Amino acid sequence: MVGSEEWYRGSDRNCDRLRAITAEVLEMDVDGVDVRAHFYEDLGASSLEKAEILARIEREFSVTLSDGSIARLDSVGDALAVIDGSDCGAPVNLVEFFVGRHLDSPRKDVPAYIDSDLGEVGYTELFRAAGAFANLLSDNGVVPGSRVMVLADDSVATVVAVLGLWWHGCAAVPVNPALSDKEIGFIAADSGVKFGYVDVSGTRRNRLAAVLPDIGQLDGDHIRESILRQQRSDELPAPQQQWLLDQEALVQYTSGSTGAPKGVAHRASALQWVPSGFGRVAALAPGDIVLSTAKLSFAYGFGNSLLLPLRAGATTVLLNGGVDAQVVASALRRHRPTVLFSVPRLYAALAESFDHRDSRLRLAVSAGEALPADLSERVMRRLGVPLVNSLGTTEALYIVLATTPAEPGPGTIGVPVAGVRATVRDQDGRILDGDDVQGRLHIAGPSVAAGYLDRPEATRETFADGGAYTGDIVQRARGGPIHYLGRADDFLNLGGNKVAPAEIEGVVRAVAGVRDCAVVGVADGHGLQQAVLFVVVDGDREPNAVRRAVIACLRAEVASFKRPGRVELVDALPTTWTGKLARNRLRAIGAN
Repeated sequence: MVGSEEWYRGSDRNCDRLRAITAEVLEMDVDGVDVRAHFYEDLGASSLEKAEILARIEREFSVTLSDGSIARLDSVGDALAVIDGSDCGAPVNLVEFFVGRHLDSPRKDVPAYIDSDLGEVGYTELFRAAGAFANLLSDNGVVPGSRVMVLADDSVATVVAVLGLWWHGCAAVPVNPALSDKEIGFIAADSGVKFGYVDVSGTRRNRLAAVLPDIGQLDGDHIRESILRQQRSDELPAPQQQWLLDQEALVQYTSGSTGAPKGVAHRASALQWVPSGFGRVAALAPGDIVLSTAKLSFAYGFGNSLLLPLRAGATTVLLNGGVDAQVVASALRRHRPTVLFSVPRLYAALAESFDHRDSRLRLAVSAGEALPADLSERVMRRLGVPLVNSLGTTEALYIVLATTPAEPGPGTIGVPVAGVRATVRDQDGRILDGDDVQGRLHIAGPSVAAGYLDRPEATRETFADGGAYTGDIVQRARGGPIHYLGRADDFLNLGGNKVAPAEIEGVVRAVAGVRDCAVVGVADGHGLQQAVLFVVVDGDREPNAVRRAVIACLRAEVASFKRPGRVELVDALPTTWTGKLARNRLRAIGAN
């Protein structure tokens, strides 16, 4: 084993990751893994367990251990010393990883993207435009290593802005322009950006001046003009900035469904890992055409429309503006994509009218909120393809749990994708290991971030035990897939009984005339929690008749202690900018 001074030559983060890997393989608490402890003598590892630890190290640190190195590795400290002296810390080139690799292949002139502004833009044009935007950043005094806001709807120009920032060595901070001026100002201040790519209307830009007073800006016209110039140019841009694997390359903000949005900083290595994680499930190929209804400013959409398809050499259709079932159906007919990424609410609408007979779809993927089993089955019948259900979090960058095309498993969220370990834990962080367990979902893997920006308390609560708690309550039978029960902060405490809103919602959705519904907990006149059911009625139904049918169904099928104390009819359920149900806003409505 290496000496006491040698073993700590690596960064704190590498050390923590190595200890977490060891703890996960040995199924022990990470606090029990001393970096000096021998795998065999002190930790009691078997030879197979040590082999699994080393395989995880190779996969998660993107290194190849030589036979000599493997023979010498007796502890976490030994592994840390080898990694610090290996190529795992060598600079990487993000734009080359996602785009440049295709320029020496037949893919170089194939469309990388299709949008309403520029039509088809090939990989070569995309690459050159990213380099040109990097030059603009340099001309405007943007310092490599800084964070830059990308305030724009989905378009080729938005992708170029992100790639250009990586080319210049800057971390991109994607922000949805559908947010209010106040919310945009909050994110700008919270992330500390001093420059922004802002692609909005002139009127909106003038309004934003009040909340972005000291932020330099470039707009979409600069990039669109640059792309058009690249179509007439054979010049190759200047060399790109190199990235360390642990260097911050992307800052994403949570949707704010449970409070103020929180910034999550992602490493360059996490971006590189995504194609080898869920990317293996989606299995995108050069011939695929991808359509995502989730925006690039949403973690789910960023992976769908940028990380996965660019690495695979696929073509992606970008939708600008609001996205509803009619917009999606039109895009499916016009562009005939092979892979669709969307959310349950849009799939529910598509299931009413989509005709798959002229479709080229081979796969559909759902994420963002719970997908009921009956809806999953209806969508698969209507689309005529497997519907992969999945779960991802901003804290882990992208999808970490998923079913598979071969086994869609309606009603489940599948199993961990390659490189991810998912455990069910109790309130104290202990792993629950039984034939059928229910508890908090904990995720560990190469894409899990280190914490939130300037939120030490929230970071301690979420990023713990060698990974991150997703805030979800799940159920898992030994050796089986994971079942989603709901958000931990959404569970109701009714007279001492824990009740999952999804259980009640599943019953109510089956009532004829119910378009959508949600259950939240609010305090009654005594300060005790009661359940309030919000129901959206189909437009052609008589509201009071539907309300009576819902109440009758609850009496017949739901235990008395679980029944909502109130049933409220609303025109629509509030959602966040990512399309998720905003339960915090429903609670406020219920309280009033």
